[in-house]
Amino acid sequence: MAVNVKVGLIGALDMLKFKNMSKVREAAIQAAPAKEITADYPINQKAKALHPDYQKLVVSKIINHTGAGAKTFVLESADDSPLAYFRAGQYLSLKLKLGDSVLSRPYSISSAPKDALAGRYELTVRANPGGFAADRLLEDAKVGDIFFASAPQGNFYYEELRDPKNILALAGGSGITPFLSMARAIIDGTEDFNLTILFGSRTEDQILFKGELAELTRNDKIHVIHVLSDEEKPGFEHGFLTAELVNKYAPEDYSLFICGPEAMYRFLDAELEKLALPRKNVRRELLGVTKNIAAHPEFPASAKGMSYTITVRQGPRETAVSAIAEEPILVALERAGLTVPSRCRSGECGWCRSKVIAGEFFVPPENESRRYADKTSGYIHPCATFPLSDMVLEVPGEYVGE
Repeated sequence: MAVNVKVGLIGALDMLKFKNMSKVREAAIQAAPAKEITADYPINQKAKALHPDYQKLVVSKIINHTGAGAKTFVLESADDSPLAYFRAGQYLSLKLKLGDSVLSRPYSISSAPKDALAGRYELTVRANPGGFAADRLLEDAKVGDIFFASAPQGNFYYEELRDPKNILALAGGSGITPFLSMARAIIDGTEDFNLTILFGSRTEDQILFKGELAELTRNDKIHVIHVLSDEEKPGFEHGFLTAELVNKYAPEDYSLFICGPEAMYRFLDAELEKLALPRKNVRRELLGVTKNIAAHPEFPASAKGMSYTITVRQGPRETAVSAIAEEPILVALERAGLTVPSRCRSGECGWCRSKVIAGEFFVPPENESRRYADKTSGYIHPCATFPLSDMVLEVPGEYVGE
């Protein structure tokens, strides 16, 4: 069916003006002087303050959590720049210089967002048996040390457009840190929701922030239930963080937030199925990359114990790096002394996104967060990818603090 559209004189002139807009813009560009734009607009200043490429921080204080095997590092600006604001639950990625290697590690911010406005972050680091960066930080870091950190990262925070008013948190060990930040934000009025924390520890003596958590629960929006796996004591739950325990303390309508070690995540996989929560109501903090990849049911048995050479192209520089099949490619690159962009180290953020020119690799399904276009175009996240052959990679460079 034909439709007659009448265009008045004013409408026709507007259409003509729109049609010629590109020509007008091109003429203006050609008439402008060929010099650099030096204006610094307020909106750009705000964006840079909220989302800096990196922040230069100095350790101003170290708090030792005796018995819990942890320390809190109080960090302030080392160059008088304002600290980037954050949402309670986000993390910072620290750049660490260890020997000839430059590596990154993400740590949840344990302080309240308002503290950033006062020029202070707090990161709480716990000993990690068999680990590398955490133990070096605990042993070697001292007041006055300088660190480069990312802007606050991650989506592990309360969002009123998505989450019900009640949050039930499952925390294990140092996984209490983002929830401590949330509780502090509730206390100072930055956040407004009800927070119930089921906090798993081995023994009462190993409970991190036990005293402060008790103080925080004076606010009727915050509740903490301690769960001890290795002790049975009055006033504490005993065992693990199970679906049965969640149902015992869960309100009618809630989102479930989870943060803890890999073993806790693996255990909770089956427990979450019993809860039958909507997917949007389950939030996990950074999973980390599967540690014992050789035991993964989908990892090729033929690759176990194998070593490969990865040829890394960074701009005009080409470096041959030795790698083994059972460790992420990013680890091999850092061990070789290459400075590589990375933040989450869980395959999620895409900061280390690199191009595979040649070679085979394995990505654990639980760490597979690449976009479809990247999968089909040969891009990987080296932090969550394991080599299955010799490889050639194009890896972006990073020049923080150089």
